[in-house]
Amino acid sequence: RHLHGFIRLTITSVPSARRTELIPLAGRSMVSTTPMLLFLSSAGVRRAVGSFGPSVATAFLNAPTSTVMPMATRQQPLSTRFMSTDAPAEEKTEEEKAAIKAQREARKAEKERKKAEKAAKKAAKAAAEEAANRIDDVTYLSASEQDSYEPMGDMSVVMSRSRSGREFVNVGDIGGSDDAKYGPGKTVWLRGRLNSIRVKGGSCFLVLRQNSFDTVQACFFKDKENPEQSAKMIKYLKTLTTESMVDLEGTVTTADVRSASIQDAELVIKRIHSVSKADAMLPFLVEDAARSEKEVEESQDTDRPFPRLGQELRLDHRWLDLRAPANNAIMRVQSAICQLFRESLYSQGFVEIHTPKLIAGESESGAGVFTTDYFGTTACLAQSPQLYKQMAISSDLDRVFEIGPVFRAENSNTRRHLCEFTGLDLEMSINEHYMETLEVVHIMFKHIFENLETRWAKELEVIRTQYESEPVTFTDEPCVLHWPEAMEILKEKGFDMGDELGDLTGAQELALGAAVKEKYGTDFFMLDKYPSNIRPFYTMPDPADARFSNSYDMFIRGQEICSGAQRCHDPELVTEIINQKGIEIGDGLKTYIESFRHGVSPHAGAGIGLERVVFLYLGLDNVRKASMFPRDPNRCTP
Repeated sequence: RHLHGFIRLTITSVPSARRTELIPLAGRSMVSTTPMLLFLSSAGVRRAVGSFGPSVATAFLNAPTSTVMPMATRQQPLSTRFMSTDAPAEEKTEEEKAAIKAQREARKAEKERKKAEKAAKKAAKAAAEEAANRIDDVTYLSASEQDSYEPMGDMSVVMSRSRSGREFVNVGDIGGSDDAKYGPGKTVWLRGRLNSIRVKGGSCFLVLRQNSFDTVQACFFKDKENPEQSAKMIKYLKTLTTESMVDLEGTVTTADVRSASIQDAELVIKRIHSVSKADAMLPFLVEDAARSEKEVEESQDTDRPFPRLGQELRLDHRWLDLRAPANNAIMRVQSAICQLFRESLYSQGFVEIHTPKLIAGESESGAGVFTTDYFGTTACLAQSPQLYKQMAISSDLDRVFEIGPVFRAENSNTRRHLCEFTGLDLEMSINEHYMETLEVVHIMFKHIFENLETRWAKELEVIRTQYESEPVTFTDEPCVLHWPEAMEILKEKGFDMGDELGDLTGAQELALGAAVKEKYGTDFFMLDKYPSNIRPFYTMPDPADARFSNSYDMFIRGQEICSGAQRCHDPELVTEIINQKGIEIGDGLKTYIESFRHGVSPHAGAGIGLERVVFLYLGLDNVRKASMFPRDPNRCTP
């Protein structure tokens, strides 16, 4: 311990007795060179001894290791062994103690002040660095204030705060030629989905997707004149995830691009903001959903086979599956068929109607029905608008059509059946023969087939890249096969048709379709005169043979897409048929029959399954691909 400039050392000589010597701190005097062993309580004291001089250090620190401390000394407590036997120093006065304490506290306070000052400087530096590197959200209120916004960062949630004045363009209007709507040198805003992104070093390439199949490449390169801002942009681009919705401002420039649908131009990124970020891990990649079965199959024997996406996985995340270009285009073709259906029928004098879907009884005999409670009574979901179409004719709406949902509670788990589908229904007054209706329907289907191939050629090209098919062939005039002819064709194909009064199986329909294609050169044809026992109660019997009926089905590529007939408008005859089929005449059928008792025009009609038409026209392998959110016996979500 320090005593007025001295260190007091307790030393044991070997073999001499214990003694204590005072070594001046400043004088570094030598002590006896007799080998001694210094008992030290810490490495700090050992270092202090080393500072007294080489002689003292050598004497104390290099003592022989075999030197043995006397047992009596080893048994003493350390505090006794290292404590001086001299008289204690004089007691300090209270004033001295207070002064020493004050000095100590002042030194401590100064130390704390410097420590706090250092910490504050460090925190300020970190805050400044964090502020410089932080990428804040952008609330884009006005294009005129654009220069005050950061050129990167997530967009604040769009909550209709304002209309900024930005003009967004379509990817399809961008091009590398001067005659493009937005050509080289034009600066444009795009909103689209991030199809892919690659960031490496100081550069970034990304592909933006619109409408599922219009894509354009955009790029960013580090600016040597503004390295900090460029680094910040690169940092932000690394945070973007594929399938996110982004706003991008860029300048159009000519380029040779292979990875996008716009192949003669790209965008140089000026600003980019995420509007809605997608999860980094998705159930599957859209690019995997967009591959053809052939492409997937051929990859299985390679080092990098493409994943097979099961139907259930796709349907569980249908919104993601529909982003694949072909699947998205299928929905557009479905819309087109509805549009063309309306166009044709409007041009032929039809009126669109909307009939109830909650009804008191079955509308189709032989078809399963969904029931529900209707304020204490049982109601059904309509299996078709059939009864109401006919009552519309009785209302002097001579030609009517409807596009609406149809419900069938049939436990059919086939590739061509659904429990809910969209019906394209029509009904019309006839003068003498149901062929009048077949001619109207033929004109309508011709309008659909011809215009799909011209007005929706782009969508069909995209679809056929993934799902191979050929345009449907058809005749100028209706190709109508009669039931007896169909029986002869099928018997020639080796089928046992029995009494020829049973319905056709799927295999028989396909065989008949192939034979018709070979004989008449058409994929689209009609078959009439079905046996009465397999047709609904409202079907008019054949006047020549009551075993058959004035009914018909229509086919594409050997599979049924439409069913229809001349309706039985005579109230007594329809009542008789209902009784023959063992159907109870409830409130729903009573009003239906009553509408005929008040006078009604002879009429005929047809019901077409929209998804079935899409499915067969495009040559798909499953009708579920033609339904946006399909309903079958095992699926009621999403």
